[in-house]
Amino acid sequence: MLHPGDAISTARRVLYIVLLGALTALGPFTVDLYLPAFPVLERDFDTTAAAVQLTLTGTMIGFGLGQLIVGPLSDKLGRRIPLLIVTGVHVVASVAAALAPTLVLLGGARVLMGVGAAAGGVVAMAMVRDLFGGRRLVVMLSRLALVTGAAPVIAPLIGSALLSVMDWRGIFVVLASYGVVMLGCAIFVLPETLPRARRHDRGVTTMRQRYAAVFRDRIFIGVLIIGAMTFSGLFSYLSSSSFLFQQTYGFNAQQYGLLFAANSIGLVIGNQIAARLAARFGPQWVLAFSTAVLVLAAAAIAVCDQLGAGLWGTIVPLFVFMSACGFTFPCVQVLSLDRHGKAAGTAASLIGFSNNAVAGLISPLVGLIAHEAGITPTTMAVVMIGCAVVGVLSLWLVVRPRTVPQLTP
Repeated sequence: MLHPGDAISTARRVLYIVLLGALTALGPFTVDLYLPAFPVLERDFDTTAAAVQLTLTGTMIGFGLGQLIVGPLSDKLGRRIPLLIVTGVHVVASVAAALAPTLVLLGGARVLMGVGAAAGGVVAMAMVRDLFGGRRLVVMLSRLALVTGAAPVIAPLIGSALLSVMDWRGIFVVLASYGVVMLGCAIFVLPETLPRARRHDRGVTTMRQRYAAVFRDRIFIGVLIIGAMTFSGLFSYLSSSSFLFQQTYGFNAQQYGLLFAANSIGLVIGNQIAARLAARFGPQWVLAFSTAVLVLAAAAIAVCDQLGAGLWGTIVPLFVFMSACGFTFPCVQVLSLDRHGKAAGTAASLIGFSNNAVAGLISPLVGLIAHEAGITPTTMAVVMIGCAVVGVLSLWLVVRPRTVPQLTP
């Protein structure tokens, strides 16, 4: 037995993945479930699309800051205590969002919801790293990456369905209920995976030492940039898609949701193929392929729009872009966490913070570029292209694939 998880039965391993996947999904669902309601919020609060997008930015920043807090605390106090406290904050903030009378108060509640949702993804990745390593870590993290990648795409589909039976406030009641369920699972089902002895390993006993350990790693920094840029490109699409497809292309909420369901297939396929390829060839070489495809697919969206290719000229390369995101996410997580088992919570928190904080800052650029002319596929694709190009440069100039060691067994 090289790792504690090697002794876990298959049935319990499946149970852990289901529960940890649900915890991981709490964050993306918190962020994305209300995306189809953006046009409704714009009308109800008599405001602008850019102002509504700022509530999304606030959520992303809160989500990122929350992860910076939860990750190091989980390395110091264990996984369960921070998970319970912060998930409780999520439940309270969700109720406040459902009752918010103004957009400003809704934005404040959304920041706290982001902080509260932070624990799930960080603790889930850290728990998997506590239990597994090497090639099995690739497989287990690919399951979580499947949730991480698919949840932002599936959430608007579910949000669209919810809007057909309730108003936008009901979506936040649903999120509060989701948080309560996850709180119960954390209390009664999930074990503590970080023993007291491992919380004080020599050289990584303080928060400063843990951050220093990961920031000294050039490969970690490069992969961190790739993950943040890929997620920012994905989120530039997500934050603008409700306006693009419902206002520019005339989709209703249900048609918009179905489009997200179709794109989720690409993410699922990408995740599962990436896990097999990464275990065989190395995650760095999978990233070499996927980051190049991200650039080409995003450029194809802009070119097709300028040539007047219409709806299909947008959704076909968009599907390719989402599939490439599916290839990228699990490889980013594996390269980040496999090298930092003693500071898994800290490493996971930095992944989450960089992804969400950077995406929260970049995604409103689509609206700013469009200004009063309205969001088009080209304005969306320009931001996606920029993010993808930065990811490619980070891979070849910072990570340098040929210098990445092979995964351990």
